Amino acid sequence: MSMLWITWNLAPAATGCAALVFALLLAVPLARAAWWLPRTLDDALPAEPMPAHWMGRRIFLSAAALLALACAWRFGPTGAALAAIVFVSVLLVLAWIDAETGFLPDRLTLPLLWLGLLVNMDETFAPLAYAVMGAAGGYLAFWCVNEVFRVMTGREALGRGDFKLLAALGAWLGWAALPRVVFAAAVLGLAVALVRRMVGRLAPGEAFGFGPFLAAAGIAALLGA
Repeated sequence: MSMLWITWNLAPAATGCAALVFALLLAVPLARAAWWLPRTLDDALPAEPMPAHWMGRRIFLSAAALLALACAWRFGPTGAALAAIVFVSVLLVLAWIDAETGFLPDRLTLPLLWLGLLVNMDETFAPLAYAVMGAAGGYLAFWCVNEVFRVMTGREALGRGDFKLLAALGAWLGWAALPRVVFAAAVLGLAVALVRRMVGRLAPGEAFGFGPFLAAAGIAALLGA
């Protein structure tokens, strides 16, 4: 009986340790990518890291570790847990990059999209047909919203990176998850905008990235599924 109790309690600990190691192996190169990828898109960005960047790095590494443990707890010692850690790690770094620079680099969003389709070939998180429909529908939904807004106002409502990020979320979660992901992201974004406006950190008409809110909603949808 005592041996069974020890085995039962060691298995979750071993799974958690393995998840942490895997997350750090991903997070360290992703943290470096968070610096150099935006600078391949805009050479006017600061050439040296500012204090806010180092703070963002610490937050990213801490969040990646905590979410890796959440993935291990949610999916157990399975391939789905490893895939989920990749998903949340890439979403975290995309959120960081967008919040810091306003970019959602194709070098991260597009591989995330294709990887989601590959992961769902055996219906890990969604049936493959749902994943394909989610990828196509996610992109087209935001494209349509942006086009209608552009025709009506002459301005862009969303960036092309947001289209690709929602397509990637659809590839991982399936089309059925997208309405609640977009709704949650919109509510969270509105709440943050109101708070920033109240404290004088957001001017009327000032744009801000939607990517962090999509990323947060996508992570919540995966772990809450």
